[in-house]
Amino acid sequence: MSVQWDVVVIGGGHNGLVCAAYLARAGRKVLVLERRSVLGGAAVSEEVFPGFTFSVASYVISLFRPRIIRELELAKHGYHVIPMDCAFQPLHDDHGLARWGDPNRTRLEISRYSHHDAENYPKFKHTMTRLGRIAAQVIDRPAPTGFRPQDLHTLIDLFRTVRGVEKHELQQLIRLLTLSAVDFLDPWFESEILKAPLAASGIIGTFQGVRSPGTAYVLLHHYMGEIDGAFRSWGFARGGTGSVSTACARAAEAHGAVIRTNCEVDKVLVSNNRATGIVLTNGDSVTARRIVSNLDPRRTLMELVGEPHLPETVVDSLGRFKYRGSSGKVNLALDGLPDFACRPGVGDHLYGDIAIAPDVDYLERAFDEAKYGSFSSRPFINAVIPSLTDPTVAPPGKHVMSCFVQYAPYELAEGPEAWESQREAFGNTVLDTLEEFAPGLRNHIEHMQVLTPLDLERDFGLTEGNIFHGELSLNQLLFQRPAWGLAGYRTPIRNLWMCGSGTHPGGGVMGASGELAAKALLRKKI
Repeated sequence: MSVQWDVVVIGGGHNGLVCAAYLARAGRKVLVLERRSVLGGAAVSEEVFPGFTFSVASYVISLFRPRIIRELELAKHGYHVIPMDCAFQPLHDDHGLARWGDPNRTRLEISRYSHHDAENYPKFKHTMTRLGRIAAQVIDRPAPTGFRPQDLHTLIDLFRTVRGVEKHELQQLIRLLTLSAVDFLDPWFESEILKAPLAASGIIGTFQGVRSPGTAYVLLHHYMGEIDGAFRSWGFARGGTGSVSTACARAAEAHGAVIRTNCEVDKVLVSNNRATGIVLTNGDSVTARRIVSNLDPRRTLMELVGEPHLPETVVDSLGRFKYRGSSGKVNLALDGLPDFACRPGVGDHLYGDIAIAPDVDYLERAFDEAKYGSFSSRPFINAVIPSLTDPTVAPPGKHVMSCFVQYAPYELAEGPEAWESQREAFGNTVLDTLEEFAPGLRNHIEHMQVLTPLDLERDFGLTEGNIFHGELSLNQLLFQRPAWGLAGYRTPIRNLWMCGSGTHPGGGVMGASGELAAKALLRKKI
């Protein structure tokens, strides 16, 4: 492994693969090194049990940037997303609440709980779509790289030059950056039932409650996606989320990139403040003109580089960057479908996402327990059954059910290692909660996989189990992601760059960090 490469990319997650594809497309000699036997990082598909393929970690697609799909021609490499048409909220009544792609059908559903909200909901969706489009234009651009006066002007100009932004929309954006999800939703809606699943979008992957300031932005973050031109659309990647990563890998290889799995990087070689290559855990070394890390900022700089090579200010900044993982995952292999008491039988309400979020107080109480170092006894759960629309992921007549669970704090009161003894109890709590709404679900379970935040850290390299490589809080966005002076994908070590979700614009299966990092590198004419 003594070949001289233009770029070595550390980590075969989707951002690393996107970065590699763009660099190889530009004619650079690129090597990708992935420590696991399978590509994708947290955006991965694995046959965990015979015949059952799970999107083990990331499980739905929406935020992936359309221009990346076009520019890398991902469709011809297997990128295929099946849109979801329903968001179903089981309740302890005779119907529950389902929101559909059909606005008239949704209006009828919401009117059972509030005629006011039924009339306001289309206006809310229109406003959020507009704000999502505006915010998407911001995240699709490089962030200012520091906090000097000229950078502040750049930030202001960034918002000014976004196409079509109006004064009242800019005001709404500012509100979204500062308010809690509930405070933002209160002027729109009166029903706590409707507000709950909407507010839940503001806490995904964040150690905050729906009434915590700043969660409104996370809500907006989840309104920036689109599928085939339809904004705020979510869907399942055919074959599981790993097929998105596989498409990115095929695009990279089609342009000449070399990808190697089972290659774990032990350290970045640094000489005279310059990265010259990497050393693998087996002792092999690889030299390269540039190193790009898809790992999070802490793992990249504090572990692969090491504190002695870093300025004290950078070490201090990295120490303040918050991860605080707050979620876990439970994957179920089923021999039949769940039967929800409020809406019995198999229906199209099962074909989208299913949110266990009865009301706002339920969500806030779930956070209260997490604050004191316990997983929620009645957690927020977002579940999907992708096998209904993609039968390739389960044997005939059987199904996979993927459950995102919050709150599951990385730091339990007894410490993170306590998760080893708490894993079974956590899984049973999730099943108990689901059975409140879908009695008899346990009778259909053939296999169950439980992933705690500690598992997410160990298996996928997500520091403290944070799915976004760091919280999406106001003090960790734009020029502050991951820290002042580090927002341009470059690091204090010359020739060492970052392209993971810990950089601008942040987490989710977007690909934007990988793309923007690659384009920043190419502007330097490497």
